[in-house]
Amino acid sequence: MSFILLLNLLVKPIGIVVENLVQNRIGHEAFGLFSALFSLATIGAVLSDLGISQLATKKIAADKSYFEAYFPTVFPVKILLALLFPILMTGLGFVLGYDAHALYLLFFIAFTFGLSQFILFFRATLQGNQNFNVDAVGSVADKFLLVFFVLALLPIGLSLENFVYARTLATGLAFIALYYLITKLYGRLRIKLNRAHLKELLRDSLPFALITLVYGINERVDIVMLERLSSAKEAGLYAGPYRWVDAVMMYLWTILPIFFAKFALTVQDKNEQEKLLHFGQVVVSLPIIFICVFSFFYGELFFFQFSNSTAAEIAAMVQNLQILFLNVLVHGFFAIYSTLLTSSNFEKPVSKLVAASIILNLTLNFIFIPEFGSLAAAWNTLFCAVFVSVGYFMMVGRMVKIKLPYALLLKLVLLAVLLGWLFFGLDLLSGLWWLNTIMAGAAFLVLVFILQIISLAQIRQLKNRRP
Repeated sequence: MSFILLLNLLVKPIGIVVENLVQNRIGHEAFGLFSALFSLATIGAVLSDLGISQLATKKIAADKSYFEAYFPTVFPVKILLALLFPILMTGLGFVLGYDAHALYLLFFIAFTFGLSQFILFFRATLQGNQNFNVDAVGSVADKFLLVFFVLALLPIGLSLENFVYARTLATGLAFIALYYLITKLYGRLRIKLNRAHLKELLRDSLPFALITLVYGINERVDIVMLERLSSAKEAGLYAGPYRWVDAVMMYLWTILPIFFAKFALTVQDKNEQEKLLHFGQVVVSLPIIFICVFSFFYGELFFFQFSNSTAAEIAAMVQNLQILFLNVLVHGFFAIYSTLLTSSNFEKPVSKLVAASIILNLTLNFIFIPEFGSLAAAWNTLFCAVFVSVGYFMMVGRMVKIKLPYALLLKLVLLAVLLGWLFFGLDLLSGLWWLNTIMAGAAFLVLVFILQIISLAQIRQLKNRRP
C-alpha cells in the first residue's frame, strides 16, 4: 500500500499541474468543451467494459483458477467492446447536438477511454491476484507519459487538438506496456470463445455494469449538463476545481480497490471484515479530512497557475472548489461502506441507491444550472453525496450485519472540527500559509493519538504483522 501511495504522490500531482497549465493556455471555454466530452465518455464507460473488470477482480481474488478458465473468453469480448466504443459514443454525441469538430474530438477521446478501460481490465487481473505493486505501476504509466508529451508540446504550441492526440498516444503506449507485462507474468493471452462462459460472464458482470453506469452518471453528468445547459466556459470553471477534487478522490480510488479485493477474499468471515472496515475507515478518512479543511482557508492556492484568468473567474473556481471538497469529505467518510457492499454481493441495492441519487441530481441540475451555472452544479453534487452516503451506511448495518464504527466516526468528525479551529487560529497569528499548514499538520497528528483514532499499539501490531 505504501508503494502504491508513493507512486501516486509522485506522478499524479504533476499531472494535475500539467492539466492546469493546459487549461490556462487553451482557455476555460476550450477546456470546458474537452471536459464535457471526456465526461460523456466516462458516463458511457459501461459500453466499453460491461462490468467485466470489477467482476474479474472479485472472481480472481476468490479463485485463482478463474483467470485461466475464463480469460480466453473475456479477452475477445474486451477487444470488440474497445473497437465499438468510440463509434457508439460519437453517435451519442451527434444525438446530443455536438458539431462536427466536437464529434471529431469525441471520437479520439472515446477511443482513448476504451484503451484506458482495457488497462483497467489488465489491472483488475493484477489486483485479483493481490499483485498490488505491479498494479500501482500500471495505474500511473499513462499519466507519466502524458506529462512528458504535454511538456514537449509547450515550445511548439499547445492546442486542444494536440492535447487530445497526446492523451491518445500516452494511453496507447501504456496499454502496450501493460499487455507485455501481463503476458510475461501469466503467459500468452489465448483467445477461445466459450459460449457457456460468455453467457455466465455477461450475467455475472451485469450488476457491476449497472454500478459503472450509475457511478459514471453520478460523478460526471454535471460537466456535460453545464456545457449543454449553460456554456462551455461555465463547464471550464467547474472543471478547474473538479480536477483537484478528482486528484484527491484518486486517493480513494487507489485505496478502495485494495479493500474491495480484501473484502471479497474475507466475505465469509464477518469478524475479519469488521476489522478491515474499521482499518479502512481510518486509512481513507484521515488524509481527506486534512486536505478538505485546508481548502477552506487557502483555496486560492490551488489556482496559482491561472495567470490568464480574471479575478472573478478565480473567485468562482475557489467557491466551486470549497463546495466540491465538502463532497469529497462526505465520500472520505462513507465510500468505504459502498466498497464493502459491492464486494459482499450487494451490487443491486447499491445501484438502486445511486440511481435514486442520479435522478435527484439531474432534476436539480435542470432546474438550477441554467440560472446559476457551475455553483448550482457544485451544490447539487454535495446534496446528492450526503443522500447516497447516508444510504450506504444504513445498508451496511442492515445487510452486511457487522458492527458499525459509530464511536470512530464521531471521533473523526470531532477531529475535522478541531482542525478547522486550528487553521482559523493559526491564520490569525500568521499570514504564512505554509507555516500554518506545517503547524496544523503536526497538531493534527497529535490529535489523532489523543482521540485514540490510532494507537501506538496498533502501529506496532501493524509493523510486526507478517506479509
